[in-house]
Amino acid sequence: MNKIEHIGIAVKNLQEACSIYESLLGISCYKTEHVDSEGVNTAFFQTGANKIELLEATHNDSPIAKFLEKRGEGIHHIAFDVDDIVQEMSRLKAQGFVLLSEEPKMGADHKLVCFVHPKGTKGVLVELCQEIKNS
Repeated sequence: MNKIEHIGIAVKNLQEACSIYESLLGISCYKTEHVDSEGVNTAFFQTGANKIELLEATHNDSPIAKFLEKRGEGIHHIAFDVDDIVQEMSRLKAQGFVLLSEEPKMGADHKLVCFVHPKGTKGVLVELCQEIKNS
C-alpha cells in the first residue's frame, strides 16, 4: 500500500455537506460523481495531497444508506492507494483478511476498488484503490 488515497465520509445530504466542507476547507468540491454499483453520489475535495470523499446514498438498500441508519453521519472508510489491486487482494486474502468482493469493482474517481471487511481491521472499513491508467 502506497499512501492514504482518501477518507470517505457518509452524509445524508450531499449538497448540504458540500457547502459545509467548502466553508471548512476554504476550497470548492473538484468533482461529483454517481457510482451506480455502490448506490452513491460522491463529492471530492483535495487539500494538498489529501482527499476527502463525501458519500450520499441513492437508494435505501445501498451500503451507505445502511451505514447511515446504523451509525449516522461520519467517517465511513479509509482508502489506500495500491499499484496492483489484484495482487494486493491476493496478499490480504492469504493473510486471512475477508474481502467484500472477489474481483475489483469500478469505483469513483477513475479507480478500481475493493473493500476489506471491518471485522478483520478492528472495526475500520478499508478500501483498496488502483488508479485506472489510460492506455
